[in-house]
Amino acid sequence: MTKSFKNALRVWNRPDRAAYLFIAPALAVLFLFTVVPLLATLVISTLDMDVFLQVKGFVGFDHFSALFRDERLLDAALHTIYFAGVEVPLQIALALLIAVYVSKNTRFRKFLRSVYFVPSICSFTAIGILASFLLDPQTGVYPTYLTDLGLPRLEFFRDPTWAMPSVILLTVWRSFGYSMIILVAGIQSIPDSYYEAAQLDGASKPRQFFSITVPMLMPALSFTVITTMIAALQVFDQIFVTTQGGPLNKTETIVGYIYNTGFQMAPYDLGYASAISVMLFVLIMAITLVMNQYFLRKESDMA
Repeated sequence: MTKSFKNALRVWNRPDRAAYLFIAPALAVLFLFTVVPLLATLVISTLDMDVFLQVKGFVGFDHFSALFRDERLLDAALHTIYFAGVEVPLQIALALLIAVYVSKNTRFRKFLRSVYFVPSICSFTAIGILASFLLDPQTGVYPTYLTDLGLPRLEFFRDPTWAMPSVILLTVWRSFGYSMIILVAGIQSIPDSYYEAAQLDGASKPRQFFSITVPMLMPALSFTVITTMIAALQVFDQIFVTTQGGPLNKTETIVGYIYNTGFQMAPYDLGYASAISVMLFVLIMAITLVMNQYFLRKESDMA
C-alpha cells in the first residue's frame, strides 16, 4: 500500500469527510437530471429551435420580451394563480383538521390514516381517467345521481364554469393525505404536558388548537404549505387527463401552455416554450423564498 493511498484513506476515514462519499451518487443523479436540463433549457430559450432540434438562429432575449405580449400566457398564468390560490388553502385546511382528529393512536384512527393516505400514492393519470368516467355528463354516475335528485345535470369537466373547480376538488382529494401524514407526525411530537396545563387553566379545545397546536406545528405546516404551493404552480397531469386545458382554455395553466407551445401547436417552438419554463422557474423560486422567509419569521416569533 503506497504512502499516498494511505494518506487519502486517512483523510476519507474521517466522519465529516466520509459523508461526502455517501451523498456523491445522489448528487451525481441530481446534477445529471436536474442541473443539466435546467442549464440546457436556459440555453435553448435563447435559440429559435423547434421540437425536432432544428436551430434557425440565435434570438437572445427576444423570447423573454415576447412573454409580456402573449395574452394566452397571461390567461394561463391567471388560471394557475386561481388553481394554486384555492387548492393550497383547501388542501392544507382539510389535512390539518383531519390530522388533528386521527393523531390519536387508536386502531380506528390508524386505519383512517391509511385510508386517507392511499389516494396520494396513486397516479394522477389513473385518478383523472376514473374521474372522467364518473363525471361524464352522458354516462357518468354522479351526473345521473344529480338528475335523479331533480338537480341540474352538471357537466363538470366540460363546463367552462365548473371545470377548474372540479379539477381543484379532485386534486385536494388525491393529495391531502400526504400533507395529513406530515402534520400527524408534527402533532404527535408536541408534548402532552402543554395540553394538560391548558386544560388546568380552563382552555377550550379550539383555544388549545390555535394557541398550542398551530404554533408548535409551524415547522411541519410551513413545509407542507411550501411544497404544496410548488406542486400547485406546476399543475399539469390532472388537467391534461381530464380537460386537456379546455373547455375554451379555461383550465390551461402555465405548464400546459408550455407543453402545447413546444409539442402540440405548430411551429412547435421549443425555444419559446423553454423561455416560459425559465420564467416559471424564476417565479416559483421567488415565491418559495418569500414564503420560506415568512415562515422562518413566524417560527422565530413563536419560539
